[in-house]
Amino acid sequence: MTLELIIFIASILFGALIYWRESNGNGLYRFFNKLMYSKELQMKASDKTGFVYQQKFIIRLVFIGFLFLIGIVITRFLIPIDVATVSIFASMIVGTLLGTYLANFIFKSSEVIDEKSDSLEDMVHDTIEKGKDFIEDLKTKDAKEIDNLDTEHSRSVPPKNEPAKNEEKSARERLKDKGLL
Repeated sequence: MTLELIIFIASILFGALIYWRESNGNGLYRFFNKLMYSKELQMKASDKTGFVYQQKFIIRLVFIGFLFLIGIVITRFLIPIDVATVSIFASMIVGTLLGTYLANFIFKSSEVIDEKSDSLEDMVHDTIEKGKDFIEDLKTKDAKEIDNLDTEHSRSVPPKNEPAKNEEKSARERLKDKGLL
């Protein structure tokens, strides 16, 4: 089980390496394409398709299975010990396929990040500006509410330095004004 796990992880890395290598150049695939097809059916110079790069799942599976089958046959002739069992063969194929898709995901996400980096920077800057405006609005609202509370409070409680209306005239003078005295 440990050997299978080590081979599985190594095959994931091998699949990512194959995918990365074919994304940079596909000379071997072009060579086989020129061998197999007539001049009219050969791939164009601008086509970047490789054995695993920009291929569908079934074609990738066939190419990777064939690659490991050749590797196992060579290993069996060089080392007569039964090293290449079916479970190791299957884990190598699955790991390599998983590695190619993992590398594809990494390449696509880095392309999207590169394309969106300028707009992402602008979006972050706009968000920061909106946040600053929002905080300023909150500060002005708080200041207005405090002012409103101060004016309401001043209406209900007379200021201490001004005498109250009741204290301006004495009780005697108020009675005289009403005509009772």
